Amino acid sequence: MKNWLVSHVHVLLFTLRRFFTTPLSSLLNILVIGIALSLPAGMYLMLKSLQSMAEQAVGTPQISIFLSMDASNDEVAHIGKQLKQHASINQLKFVPRDQALEQLKQTTGLTDVIGGLAQNPLPDAYVIYPKISDAQALEALRDEFKKWPKIEYVQLDSAWARKLEAILKFGLLAVLILAVLLSFALIAITFNTIRLQILTQREEIEVSKLIGATNAFIRRPFLYFGLLQGLLGGATAWFIITISLRLLNNSLSELTHLYASSFTLHLPSIGDSSILLLLSAYLGWLGAWLSVAQHLWQIEPR
Repeated sequence: MKNWLVSHVHVLLFTLRRFFTTPLSSLLNILVIGIALSLPAGMYLMLKSLQSMAEQAVGTPQISIFLSMDASNDEVAHIGKQLKQHASINQLKFVPRDQALEQLKQTTGLTDVIGGLAQNPLPDAYVIYPKISDAQALEALRDEFKKWPKIEYVQLDSAWARKLEAILKFGLLAVLILAVLLSFALIAITFNTIRLQILTQREEIEVSKLIGATNAFIRRPFLYFGLLQGLLGGATAWFIITISLRLLNNSLSELTHLYASSFTLHLPSIGDSSILLLLSAYLGWLGAWLSVAQHLWQIEPR
């Protein structure tokens, strides 16, 4: 075990020295990878920020339940008790029919007309604030309440939720497509870099095979090189995203202050940063493995 660790540490140090033997080429490759990864990652973080802003602007979705006119006080109270115990309801507000009529008088200005009615035409109602915001889940909740006895009508304004969901799905799909395309570009960059290294070290590889070096031993430095190049590219992307979002937040703070509101773009979280670094390292390793798998077997001692 100790010899295995020492061997890997030795290969890692050798790979780091190789970075410094061609500093300009390595720096440019890392910079290209960082820029390529920062585009989809930055767009994803901006979408998350826009989603939270849109939800705050639109507010909490509401479901209005209008009871039947012939519902007794006991039945109204029973429905209210059932609603309070429902797992999907966060908050519940009861609007008696008399209170609803008074609000109608104040908001419409038709006090004389409404006062001339023989009886109150408005039913008792409950206003529900659900715990969920998904459009399909809200509609399923509305359909559930429609089946309850003594409930005449259930109103749900889910248009905003569907529009928001459609916009976010489109944005996430665009980010996913861009991320996949740029991931292939990252693999191609590493593939070509390793291919050039294998060609320039062809004689060294032939000598290593003559003295008994296995393919796994020869392959190891190239895989480390691809992994480190991808990891450093991911770190560069994280740095670009963080600096860019901080600069944008400084400008946004001045803009939102003029409109008496507050909105900031989310910086990469620990989870987001970890995923970015691990993914970039894996893509670099994959590009190196594909390159070595294709070119190393072609080199045999003469």
